[in-house]
Order: sequence, then structure tokens, then C-alpha cells
Amino acid sequence: MAPHSKKPKPTNLKKLPRPPHKLAISKGSKSHAAQLPLQVEDDVPDFPRGGESSTSREERNEGNAIVRNEFNKDKLSLKKMKKEKRVHNRDKSAKDDLGSLFGDGIVGKHPKFANKITLKNVSPGMKLWGVIDEVNEKDIVVNLPGGLRGLVRACDAFDPILDDEVKGDMVSFLLSRLYHEGQLVSCIVMQVEDDGKEKGKRKIWLSLQLSLLHKNLMLDAIQEGMVLSAYMKSFEDHGCILHFGVPSFTGFMPTHNLPESSKVELFVGQLTQGVVKSVDRDRRVVHISSDPDVVSRCVTKELKGISIDLLVPGMLVNARVQSTLENGIMLSFLTYFTGTVDIFNLDKIFPGPNWEQEYDKNMKFNARVLFIDPSTRAIGLTLNPHLVSNKALASFVKIGDIFDQSKVVRIDKDSGLLLEVPTLPVPTATYVNMPDVADKEIGKLNKKFKEGSCVRVRILGYRRLEGLAIGTLKASAFEGSVFTHADVKPGMVVKGKVIAVDTFGAILQFASGMKALCPLRHMSEFERTKPSKRFQVGIELVFRVLGSKSKRITVTHKRTLVNSDQEILSSYADATDGLVTHGWITKIEKHGCFVRFYNGVQGFAPRSELGLSQGTDIGSVYHVEQGVKCRVVKCIPASHRIILSFNIKPTRSLDDETVKLGSLVSGVVEHVTHHAVVVNVNASSHMKGTITLEHLADHQGLAALFLSVMRPGYCFDQLLVLDFEGNSLVLTAKNSLVNSIDQLPADVTQVQRNSVVHGYICNIIENGCFVRFLGRLTGFSPKSKATDDRRSDLSKVFCVGQSVRSSIVDVCGETGRITVSLKQSLCCSINTSFIQEYFVLEEKIANMQISDSEDPGLRWTDEFGIRSTIEGKIHEIKDFGAVVRFEKYNDVYGFISHYQMVGTSLETNSVIRAAVLDISKIERLVDLSLKPEFLIRSNEDGSALKTLKKKRKRDADEELEVNQIVNALVEVVKENYLVLSLPEYNFTIGYASLTDYNTQKLPPKPYTPGQSVIATVMTLPAPETSGRLLLLLKSLSDGVETSSSKRAKKNSSYDVGMLIQAEITEIKPLELRVKFGSRLHGRIHITEATDGNSAESPFANYRIGQTLTARIVSKGGKAGDGKGTYGWELSIKPSLLIESSEMDGCLISEGFNCSYGQNVCGYVFKIDPEWIWLTLSRDVKARLYILDSSSEPSELTGFQKRFYVGKALSGYVVSMSREKKLVRIVPHAPADSPIALEENDSNDGFPCHLVEGSIVAGRISKILSGVGGLLIQIDQHRYGKVHFTELTDSWVSNPLSGYQEGQFVKCRVLEIKRASKGTLHIDLSLRLTSAASHGFSADTSSQRMENIADLYPNMVVQGYVKSITSKGCFIMLSRKIDAKVLLCNLSDSFVENLESEFPVGKLVIGRVLSVEPLSKRVEVSLKTSSAASGQQLDPFLLNQITLGDTIAGRVKRIESFGLFISIDNTNVVGLCHISELSDDHVGDIMTKFKVGESVKAKVLKVDKNRNRVSLGMKKSYFKDEESLEIPSQQNHDSANGADDSAILADPTMPLLHSPAYVESTQNESESHHSILAEAESRALVPPLQVQLDDLESIDNEGDVGQAVQNYTNADTDEEKNQKKVKKKAREEKELEISAAEERLLEKATPRTEEEFEKLIRGSPNSSFLWIKYMAFMLSLANVDKARSIAERALRTINIREETEKLNIWVAYFNLENEFGSPSEEAVTKIFQRALQYCNPKKVYLALLGMYERTEQHKLADELLDKMCRKFKHSCKIWLRKIQSLLKQNNDGVQSVVNRALLSLPRHKHIKFISQTALLEFKCGVPDRGRSMFEGILREYPKRTDLWSVYLDQEIRLGDMDTIRALFERAISLSLPPKKMKFLFKKYLEYEKGVGDEDRIKDVMKKAMDYVETTLA
Repeated sequence: MAPHSKKPKPTNLKKLPRPPHKLAISKGSKSHAAQLPLQVEDDVPDFPRGGESSTSREERNEGNAIVRNEFNKDKLSLKKMKKEKRVHNRDKSAKDDLGSLFGDGIVGKHPKFANKITLKNVSPGMKLWGVIDEVNEKDIVVNLPGGLRGLVRACDAFDPILDDEVKGDMVSFLLSRLYHEGQLVSCIVMQVEDDGKEKGKRKIWLSLQLSLLHKNLMLDAIQEGMVLSAYMKSFEDHGCILHFGVPSFTGFMPTHNLPESSKVELFVGQLTQGVVKSVDRDRRVVHISSDPDVVSRCVTKELKGISIDLLVPGMLVNARVQSTLENGIMLSFLTYFTGTVDIFNLDKIFPGPNWEQEYDKNMKFNARVLFIDPSTRAIGLTLNPHLVSNKALASFVKIGDIFDQSKVVRIDKDSGLLLEVPTLPVPTATYVNMPDVADKEIGKLNKKFKEGSCVRVRILGYRRLEGLAIGTLKASAFEGSVFTHADVKPGMVVKGKVIAVDTFGAILQFASGMKALCPLRHMSEFERTKPSKRFQVGIELVFRVLGSKSKRITVTHKRTLVNSDQEILSSYADATDGLVTHGWITKIEKHGCFVRFYNGVQGFAPRSELGLSQGTDIGSVYHVEQGVKCRVVKCIPASHRIILSFNIKPTRSLDDETVKLGSLVSGVVEHVTHHAVVVNVNASSHMKGTITLEHLADHQGLAALFLSVMRPGYCFDQLLVLDFEGNSLVLTAKNSLVNSIDQLPADVTQVQRNSVVHGYICNIIENGCFVRFLGRLTGFSPKSKATDDRRSDLSKVFCVGQSVRSSIVDVCGETGRITVSLKQSLCCSINTSFIQEYFVLEEKIANMQISDSEDPGLRWTDEFGIRSTIEGKIHEIKDFGAVVRFEKYNDVYGFISHYQMVGTSLETNSVIRAAVLDISKIERLVDLSLKPEFLIRSNEDGSALKTLKKKRKRDADEELEVNQIVNALVEVVKENYLVLSLPEYNFTIGYASLTDYNTQKLPPKPYTPGQSVIATVMTLPAPETSGRLLLLLKSLSDGVETSSSKRAKKNSSYDVGMLIQAEITEIKPLELRVKFGSRLHGRIHITEATDGNSAESPFANYRIGQTLTARIVSKGGKAGDGKGTYGWELSIKPSLLIESSEMDGCLISEGFNCSYGQNVCGYVFKIDPEWIWLTLSRDVKARLYILDSSSEPSELTGFQKRFYVGKALSGYVVSMSREKKLVRIVPHAPADSPIALEENDSNDGFPCHLVEGSIVAGRISKILSGVGGLLIQIDQHRYGKVHFTELTDSWVSNPLSGYQEGQFVKCRVLEIKRASKGTLHIDLSLRLTSAASHGFSADTSSQRMENIADLYPNMVVQGYVKSITSKGCFIMLSRKIDAKVLLCNLSDSFVENLESEFPVGKLVIGRVLSVEPLSKRVEVSLKTSSAASGQQLDPFLLNQITLGDTIAGRVKRIESFGLFISIDNTNVVGLCHISELSDDHVGDIMTKFKVGESVKAKVLKVDKNRNRVSLGMKKSYFKDEESLEIPSQQNHDSANGADDSAILADPTMPLLHSPAYVESTQNESESHHSILAEAESRALVPPLQVQLDDLESIDNEGDVGQAVQNYTNADTDEEKNQKKVKKKAREEKELEISAAEERLLEKATPRTEEEFEKLIRGSPNSSFLWIKYMAFMLSLANVDKARSIAERALRTINIREETEKLNIWVAYFNLENEFGSPSEEAVTKIFQRALQYCNPKKVYLALLGMYERTEQHKLADELLDKMCRKFKHSCKIWLRKIQSLLKQNNDGVQSVVNRALLSLPRHKHIKFISQTALLEFKCGVPDRGRSMFEGILREYPKRTDLWSVYLDQEIRLGDMDTIRALFERAISLSLPPKKMKFLFKKYLEYEKGVGDEDRIKDVMKKAMDYVETTLA
């Protein structure tokens, strides 16, 4: 056999037709054999050996032809099969390429497709970049690449870097603050799980913890310029400490580099991104800057050996195109890595069809890492321009939006369409996937859609990270009203197709693809256990939407609901009274049905509204899940309560109803049932009513007995209508409710807090009891408030229907909820109504029993009166007493207890006489007593005996009074009450109840006969009490709080005008909250604390828990917050407390009696940006406008900071509104007659308190163009105008430069005038420091001529150019006078361009040529010669220049023979010959000097005849001056204060006082200056106003011991002589300085910018000149220019001149403190900058000095705390802290001393303690200072310096005994003779000053004794 061929076998080979004979093929015939592709064994022909074939040639040819045809067919079929297989393999390969991730780890194979993240290939450990879509309370939703969504649990949102407590708070409260919607975050996949709710869906759980993202991050891998994410761990003084998720290193971000979100608020745990600025590898700290612009542009540098673990999503890298893929491009980056970019993340939002051609190989891009898969090493990148700039793209589309004109941009074969949707402001890219292109399958997209055509698209979703919308073109998507969840509304009718049926219900799908659930119970009208057969898969049915909560739609198929045409009830707000709608029953209870509506709304239909007859079972008529039609009777939306009725039409007409809720009716019993009584109401309506068993009586036991004897026909006189049930009334016969009808509330508005109201228990649950009043008004008593004993079981304490007294605890008007308390201690009875009803009802029952038994009606009770004596026979003797029978009444029995026998022995059948104590008419039982005090001895005259008996009883009763407290004895203990006797009142018999309304079911307190009790007489014997005396036991109200009864009576007796004792419970800024009585609450308004509101802090001396006396002035009103009432309004005004007359019961109100100009006082209660609101009394309010609060701009800038709630403020009334009880005030008294205005001017909004000449505050509203001036707001609706000439005091160029809109200014009212139309015009001026007001000499150059008569010819004037004409210009001389300048008088030279040389607003100086007063015309000339001739300058006269003077000047002209020098501040020019320029030869003079250069020269010669001055500039001329030394520190201090007057003329200089000047003058290193230079610095330095207190002087002078040591060493004659010589030298030196100072002060100070610039160029390092320059600018109100000068000074002054720079910084502090906005932030910024350039300690001390001078104590204290932490080793800092505490009288000095001793080095302790003791002596408590000195002297007893200082302080205090005792201790020490001599000498000097002769001799004697002892 031939072997089988390896070629594939044709599938149709067996079907080939067989020839009739077998084919024979010879060996030589190869062609035929070759045509057969395969030889099958059955088809192999036989070849007879050596024979021929038996077939003919024709047959063979025919067979061959057939075989060829079949073979060709097989070949074509085989090719087709191979082609299909190749296509299948290619598709399979493509799917594999799309479904799996390819990384750079695969060698030899490049992916065809870009990597894409899908649900199939996402895996744990993958790092993704996403954008936060939602921030919920417990999780965060993140939008991931590819449109995926991930969830982040709260615990995975941040690292556990915080404490557990803070972390718990953060999870529940601050998760939304740490992250925000739209934030780009890097996350890592934690878990991928299948969604159990929907098949095919998976949940991706993510983590944002940096500890996972930065797991392998090490400090060595961090380089400058890297972008890192970090958590904010803590906030410090200078910045924020960061946490990167790894413990090996930390980060720090300075305060000025915090992100922009810090403007709102930053939180611990918040995530931030920053750029690495520097790495401190020693301290392992990374310094970060979070500037968003820098972060977005910072590219990761290429690092050697970087691993894939260090790549983080969101990292910006430089990438290079490597190749183009079918759906994206491949990039290489960071040398070692490759990544892919899919087509949706390219750099173009709308890539066209030929997008591949735009990306050439090696093309460079900036890309961000999109995702990283460590397992496959696959990396995804994005070129999206928004993501590259580190910003998430905002969405401009919403799901469900329809766009008709959407342009087709690109057609992707077998994928979908890219559309350009026309949205604003930019189009949105939208992609339509292949299944969403059409409802029917489309073969090729190119045939149906063309690029550039427009289509209609509907948005299905949005991929927020890529900024790509997902759309659909299906026609079905545009049909129907429901497309998204937002379209679903409760109650709407929808169509849906059933797609699944299960036991829980049916799932249906809408046309839009959304799914909904039809629960099992909503498949039909009835309750079902399995789905209806009607619900078959695929059937389309009609439903109605029930609700759509959390994107889950629930529908119903109940026919009643689907076909309903009634209104839909989907919210409680829609439930209006009378609304008729459909719902379904969800629950049936005994008392009614619960009905559910749409969107979870439910209501309750009580039984009375179900339309059922009495006794009908609800379940027999209605069933659960039944659809019903009902009517809304009442709705309370706040409490989500709806009362329903199944009676669609109201059964009663309320308008015609005669019987109303809460009315009293009478009725006759119709019939009696086992549980109720039906009565016919005696009313015109002929209605029937029902009285249940519980409502027959207050006593539960008697109610059942009363029902048992009730018969039809019985008449009830008084019945209370409690409620209506259909046409029937619900009635009650309870005496407690009937008698308190006026107090019973029927509505929540009638309920008052702290009142006690009768009611009855309607329901009891485990957590409390429900108490009902009238109608359905119900209160709830929680278990904690139901009983005094919280452990009690409520079902054993109360029963349904029980009468109770309830105390109203809280009432919520919004929800209608009433909270009550049933505690006996709060609700005990205050009368005997409870026991009184018992006796009345007992008599009724007894009478009804007699009528039933047909008794003849013998009134046996008439014979048994209380305390009457009756005769009987002993029937039987029992263990508990004796039974007595009466001969006349066989059915009446008597009983005598052993206690009442009082030892009498009784025998059976013996006759006795006993006194009646009590009668039980129902039981026909009489309690008797044999006590002698109850028996009246027999008398011969029976009538006399009877009369005496009645008289004694009457006398005893007359002595008793109501509410009298008496002592009683228990005689008989009954089941419900006690029989008592009153021994003090002739043993009168009284009765007291054992129980109360709220304690009927509780066991009563046990009593025994003979026990003493305390009771209160409440009701005297009367017919309504059956002749009984009724008492109230004190113990009845004991409960837990034994004094509740007393408090209850007190509460009911409180009224307006009463004086009470109240206890403070809370102190607020504007009121005291107090309590008094029995849980009564009230308040004392701040205006009720003092008379006239004069106290600054009325509540400062009160404390919580303090008891005070107050008077009730008003009953409580409603609180503003709607949460209840204030309680009672009280007053503690002294004038009210001392009044003896009682006030009326009406509310006390001060009324509104304010008048114009009246001075009123009040307290701030609200601060607005424009107004301060004050309360003048409880009813009257006042307000103060911002511009009225002050006239100083600095105070107006910090307007809201100057006031606080509770601040006392006084003012004067300028307007009022009596209706609103509101007045407007101003701080200063207004004028009596403001101006001649009509009365209705105030209606025009005119501030009537303004008058001409007054100084007011204003706010620049507008800067008018040109020379228009300023528009100033001076009142809320009133503006004034400032003329251009009234802007500054002096004439300056560009006077508007220092002003800006919104700036506060101080102005003066010049004129108020009324226009013809009635409008007011107010002229203002900003020129406040005029010569007349400040006492300076008049300067005509700065005056403004208001009157033309003041002008005269040749007068020099100044003005501003107003306008320009062809003939000249007009200038403004003042606000009322303009002058003209002709063209010929404009200038001495030719004027080429008039507009450029004389622009509008230019300051010019001229001379008056002519004045015409009548026509008011003035002509002025601006020629220089004219102006100079009239204007008197102030030059230095030639004779004032003396020989030897040193002058300063500038080079005016340079000649070959010398320099011409213009002497400063004069018009004198001197010559310095070339020979006098230098001690050395001067070559080229032109190269050595320049014109304008500042020089110093010595006056060599003054030729007054020829007016010539010769100068010299040789250095040798100045050697003598330089050799002089600086004066001593002490003399300098004394001179410093003497020269303050030199600067007083500058009002702005106090703003720039710099304490650094003190330090500069005290620095001994700068001790080599000339006397003249020293005098100049001292004469011109501004006054510092910094008091050098004892602390600073001590610190500067060094140790205390050093000063004392100097004193002890100065006792020799030689040393004294040296001191005298030094002192004389200092005095001579001081005289020379003073002379130089006087000469300097005579010189004129700079007055223009140019002069200051000249001085600055001459002395660029002089801080004094710079500060003077700043002060000059401030005098011109140019604050910005002053700031720029400060910045120039800081840049110009040499870096070595630290003291000079510090002076500028401190001046900058003062500038910002005064003019900064806000000042505190401005000063802080300057302070932070100063710390970087100067000594931090000096900067801190300078800022502290400024705070102390400006009295900003709070900021000073905060700064001191920081200084103590930063400079804890500085003794000076701690002493400043102690000094501050002592000045503020703070008691925390000792704790600061202890902290300082722990921080300071050991060698500084003596200095610190001694100086602290000095401060205590001078500023604090001397005893503390004394103890400090004693403590330090115990350790160092031989330190005479300490003894000296200690003695000096005691001498200053002046206690002679203490001083002498201290001296005695000092001289008893064993010290060296030199020190002892010092102490004896000091002692002797003291005694010479204060002692007598004996004392002096005594000291001298002790000194001699010491000398003798020492010598011996």
C-alpha cells in the first residue's frame, strides 16, 4: 500500500461519481496520476501484471474529465476554507491584542494595538490615574481611564498617620473636606470583585494611600524638580509638615508656599502635590513648593537605574514617538520604558481619519503616565492637553442631552463614529460605539455615514478623565419620556418590557434601556405569594412609577393606581387638607390603617374615618395591599404625619356644628355595654356619644363599679367632648378633665412650656407613654421623664385611659411634637380634687345601688355623722378588731380596730358607745373609735350636750384656714385614703388620699395608726365634700425630690413684678440665663443689668451658679430661633430692685421715647460690614453707620475689629422709626439747629447731623477724570465732592496720586447748599492740617483763597491748570476762584506745544496781574521772573557762613581750575580750587568728579565784599572731627529725649518710630564718629516713643552684680578723681554736640521729592533719610509710594549695615500696621521677609515693641509665646514675657518662671531670678519678689550685689521694720572686709536719711565692733 498523503483530504471526495469500470493507469502515465490529489485504498485500480486495461480510450477520457472538474471544485473549496480560517485567526489575534496588556517585557513582538484598561484586564496592584467624580460620606467614586469607575472606602482614602480619635472624626465628618470633585488623584487597585446585583459587572476597589503608591520610594531616589504627592501631617508656625506615606523621611512646606486652598482652610490629612525644592539628606527632610503652575510644568528628569516601581500615575515625562499602532501610538520615555497612547488620549481632541500621518518617528511630546501594570509591565500614557497641564476637563454635556447638528469627524471601521458635538464654550468630542449606531445591524459604516455629515445624537455617558462623551444614534433612544434617572418622576405612567420574573417580583426594561423593579406585592391588587401568570418574559405592560431612590426605580401594576386620575401624592408638602388621591394599604391595626403613597409618603386613617359601623372588624372590610381612595384630613409636613379618611366627603359640617371640640354637654344613657356607655347628647344636633369604661371616672376601681350599676336613663350633667368619630362623639366624665376645660389645649399653639396640664394615657410603649389632651393632640413622655424611678416598668405604673397630670417640657412648633413629664415630683396635685371626686362618686354609686334594690330609701347615714356618738352591740370579736351591730340598721356594720379600743376589754353582746370616724356608703361600713378625745361625756341635758357638741366642732373648723400646714395623726388606714385627726384643733377629723392621678397603680406608702404626718388643709367641710375636711399629705409629692409640691405652688404664683431669687445657669455676651422656682427658666437682658446701660461689662462680676435677686418684668416671648421660649424676662436694675411698690401684672415695657439729640447707651449685638447694631433695651434697637463711627481712616479700615458683641457704646440720636422701634445714632452730639432745611429733608436721606465746618469720615466712591476731584460717600445714600484744590494741604503735583476708590479719608464739610431742583450739594475738603487749626505760622503759599477780595496784584499764587485754549489757559486757584493766563504770560521762553508743556492738572506758580472783584475775573502771569520777584525764598545768607564750617553741597560746574559747588539749602555757590581738592596731586579733574555729585567741604574763606566763598575738600581738614569720640551711652539717652521737638512738625512720623534706633545708638562697636555726625543723627532721628523700662536697662547694663561691684570699687580717692575727670570730659563733649545740633536744626528740611532724592544719593546707607522720605510721602497720603521707597531702601542699603536695614524693616512694620489692609496680614508678610535678612531675635523684639506701643495686646501675647519657644535660651525674652504678664495683672507668672528655669542655661539663672524679682517689686506683687530674693540668697549668701538690689527695693517700698531687719541680716554675714564695708556704709546712709541720732550711733557701733572682731 502506498503511504497516506500529508495533504488535506477533500471533504467531497467520496461524492465523486464512479465510472462503471475501474480505471487502469499504467506506470508510464504520470500525468493522470498527478491529477489525483489523494489515493484512497478503495479507489486504487488493479494492474494485471503484463496486461492492458479493459476500458476504452473514450471511457478513460470521460472519467479523467470528471475527475478534473471535481478536483478544481475541491481546490476552490479548500482555498475558501483557508481564507476563512486566516480571517478567524486574525480576528482572534486582534481580540487577544485588545483584551490583554503588552508591556516592554515581551521580546521580539510589538503590539498592534495600544494598551487599554477594561474590566477584563484590570487587576489588583495596578496603578491608575483618575479624577474624583463623587465624594460621599463613606466612600469616594473615581473616574478611571477607559470610562471605568472605581470606589475608595473611607478607610483607604488616607494613611493612618493620625490618632484613632481624630481619624474617626475625619471619616465621619471631614472626608468631603480632604477631597473634592474634579480632583486628579493617583490610586492603586486593591480588589476586583463581581457585582452581585448585576451579572457581568465588576466592582473595582481602589486605595489612595501613599504608603502603597510610594512603597518603594527611598530618599536617595528623590531629586530636585520631582513632583511628589504628600499628606499634610501638622501645621507649625512657619509651614506645614508633610507625610509621603513612608516613615524613612518627611517633608516640609513653608507657609508662603502653601496651596491656594489655604485661603479657605487646610486640614490634617489633606492631599497636596508639590515640587521638590531641596533635599536635606542629613535631617531626612524634603522641602516642597506647591505652586500649581510650577507643578503642572515640572517634567521628571531621567535618572539612572529608575525602576517601574517608582513610576506614579500622573507623572509628567518627556516622550518620543517610537511607532504608530492601529488605535494609537507607542512612545519611549525615561530611557528604559515604553508606553502606548490610545486614540482617545492623543494631543488632539478630534483626531481625523489620517491621524497616523501626524506622528513621525522620534517626534517629541510631553506626556503623563495614565496607568501602570507591574505584572505585565504595561504602561499607558496620555497626551491630552488638559491632563498634561494637570487639570481635569469640565463637562459641558449632560446625560440625556440631544444634539441635532453633530458633525461626523472620523469613521472607525467595525468600531464606531467620532462626533463633534456643538457645545459651549468649546465643542465636545463624542464617540458612538458600533452597537449604538442604529437599532438594526449595519454592515459597513462607510456606506451609511460620511465624514463631515451631520447626525442627531443623544448623550449616554461621559468619560470625565478623557473628556469624551458616549452617545447613541438609535432612533429608539429618542422615543419615550424616560431616558435617564433624572427623567423619572414619581407617579408618571410608563411602558416597559418584562425581561425577568423571579419570586421577589419582575424586572422590566424601558425603551431607553433603563431597568426597573415591580415588586411582588405590586403585581396585582391583592397580596400574592408568587408572581402573576400575566407577567411573561417579553410582554410589554403599563406601569406607574412609585419612586426612584439611589437610581433604583420601583413601579406598580396595581390597576387602581395605574388607572387613577387623581392627583399624585409624592411628598408631605403636597398633602394639603382635602386632597383626594389613591394609595394602598400597607398595614392594618386595631385602631386604623396605614396607607402608602408615592416616593415613600405614608399616612394613617383612624378607625373613625374608615366608614365602618361600630363593632365591625377592619380586617373583614379591608386587606393589606388593597388600593384605596382616601382624603387628607390633616397634614404636619415637619413631622411627616398625615391623617387620612376613607370618607371622601366630610360627614359633618363644621360651620353649622353646635357641639364643638372641648365643649361641655349633658346626656342620657341609651344603653350600656361591657366596655362603654352610649348616651344621647342633649343638643340640637341630636348626636350620640360614647363613654368608654376608662372615661367614667378618674379612679379606675370606682369606674368599673360605676359601669356595673349604670342603667339606661341615667343622666350625666357634665360631659366633655374629647373627639369626633364619624357622626358620633367621644365623651368623658372624668372630673379632672371636666374641671380643667379652660386649660386643656386643642392645638399645639395653645401649649406652653413649664405648664402642668391634665390628660389621659392613650398608649404605652416600651420607650414611653403617649398622653392625649383634646382631639388628637398628643404628647410623648419618654421613659426617663415618665417616673421618678427610671427602673420602673411603665406597664406596671400606668394603664391606658388613666388620668394623669403632665408637665410640658418642650414644644416644637415646626414638627408639632410635645414632650411631657409624668414624674410625681413635678406633677403632683396641688388640691384635693382627686379624693373629692372619690367621695362624690362613692355617694352616686351608693344611691344607684339603693335604687336597684328597691330600698325604701332610709337615710341611715344621717344617724352616723362624723364624730357623732352612736350606741351599738358587740357582735363578734376578731383578731384584727371588734364587729359592731346596730339595733336599728341590721345591714349596717361597725368596726373598731385595736388601736381605737385604747386598751378597753370588750365582750360579745356588750353594749358600747363609740365615736364615728368614717362611713363607707357602698360597703355600709362604719369605722368607730373608743378614744376619750372623740367621745363626749353624757350630760343631763341632752340638748345642751348637743349644742355644746356643735359649738366645739364649729369653733375648731373656724380656726382652720385653707393652705394651712398642720400636724396630724393617722387614725384609720383605708385602701385609698387615710382618716386623720388634728390634735392641735380639738382632734378634728380629716381625710387625705394615699394616691394621686399619676400614682394610682403604684403601691401606696405604708402608714400605721398613730403615725404622725404633715398635711395641708385644702378644702373645708362643705356639701360638695359630703361634710368632710380634706387634707393633702406632704409625702404625696415627695417622690425623688421632696420639695416639688412647694415648687409647684411657687410656679403657679409667679407673676410680673415679683422679686425672686434666681440662679445663673449660663452667661452669654448679651444675656444671663437663669433658673428659679421649679425648673422655671428666664433670662436677664444686658440692658436690664444696670440703670442707663452705663457699665462696660455688666456681666463681668457674675459667675455660673451665683444666686441673685431679680424682678420679673415680662412673661416669656418666642425665641428667635423657633426652638421654644426664653421663659421669663427678669431685671436686676438697682432702681427696680429697691422699689417697694408692687408692679402691675401687665408686661413691663420701656416704650419708645427717643428724641433727636438724645444721648443713649446700648450694647453691640450684631456687626455688619456697613452697620453696627446695638440694643438699647429689650424692645428698642439702634444702629451706627461705618462712616459715623470715627473720622480716622485707620479706625475705619479695621471697622469690624474695633467692635465686638457685648461692647458698650453710647451715641446721640439723629433719626428714628417708631414703628420699627429703631434709631440711628452718631458718636458725637449733633448740632441743635443743623441748617435751614425743611422738615422733610430727612426723608430725602440727608444726614441732618452734618453741619458746615464739621469733620467727617468719607469713602472715595469715584475718582473723577481730569481735574474733577473726588466723589466722596459721607452717608449711606449721600455723597459730597472734593475740589481738585482741596485734596492736599500743600500745593503738590498730581494730588490724586495718593488716592484710590474705596479708600477711607478724613474730610471737612465746607458748604452745604441746595440746588434749584431741590437736590443737595455738599462741598468737602481733605485739607485738615491748616495753619489756623494747628497753630503754625501762616504760609501764604499753601492757602486757598475762598474770596476774590483776598487777592491783590503782585501776589504770588499757585494753582492747577484747568483747561487750555488757543489764547492761553485757565488755572484753579481754589474751589471758587479760577484765573486766566494769556499765551504771552505762560513762560519766559517760547512755548512750542501748549498741551504738552501745560497739561491739565499741572501745578504752576504765578503772580497776580489784575483782579476785578465785580466781574470776578483774575489774570495771572506764570513767567519765572515775575514769580520769583514776588515769592520770598528762605536762603542761607552769606554772613551766616562762617570760617571753618563744614558744608554739604553738589557739584554745579567743573572747570579745569576747580569745582563750583552749590551749597545745600542756599543760593550760594562756592569755589574749590584744584589745589584744595586733595592732599595728593589731582591729574584729570573731569574723571574724578561729575556734575550733580554730592560732596563735603570745609569753608576756607568768606569774602563778603565780593560775595565769594572759598572751599577745601582735603581729607586733612576733617581729621580733627573724625578723632572725636562718640558721647557716652548715658548722656546720649538724656539727649535723645531733649531733641524730640525737632520732629514734632511732621504729623506722620509717629507711624515710623523704630526701636532699632535705640539699639544702633547703644552699639559700642560704632564708637568712632565725629561730634557733628553724632549731633546730626541725634537731632534728626525721629522720636522713638519706646520706654526703656527697668527690664531693658538691666539687660543692657549686664549683671546686677556688675553694677554693684563698680560701686564697691569706687571708694578710693584715686578712683573718685578719675570719675570727676571723665564726667567733665563728657560734659564738654556734650556742649560741643549741642552746639552742632543747634546749627543743624537751623537748616531747612527737604520739602520735595527731588531734594530727598539728592540726599539719598549722598547717603544711600542712612536709614534716617529713607525713613524721612517715607514720612514725607505719607504726609502727601501716598502710601504706595512710601512702600516703594521702603523696598528701594532695603535693596539699596549695604548688606553689612544690618542695623540700618533693621530700621527700615521696623519702619515698614509701622507703615503696614497703620495702612495695611488688613493690617495684621500685611505686617505678618513683612515680618516673614525681615526674618530672612536680619537677626531673628532683633526682628521679633522690634515687632513686639510695635505691638506694645499700639496696644495690640492679643497679638503681643501670641508673639511672646512664639518667642519663648524659639528663643528659649534667651533670658531677655523670658523677662519680656514676665513683664507683659505683670502689666496685664495676669496670675500665670509663676508657671512662666518655672518654664524659664527649665529652658535657660544654669549660668543665667541668677540673672533671671534677680531681674524677675525686681519686676515683681516694681510691677507685680512685692511678696513674690521678696520670696525670689530669699530663695536665691539662700544659695548664694555672699553675693553682695544681690543684697544691695534687694535692699534698694525694700527701701523703695518704705517698710522700716522690714528694711532694718534685712540690714541686720546682711551685716551679720561673714564676708570679706571690703564687702562688709559696703553694707555698713549703705546701712549708715539709710539711717542718716530716715533714722534718728540713736540709730546712727547704733550702726556705727556695730561697724566698730565688726572691725575690732576682725582685727582680733
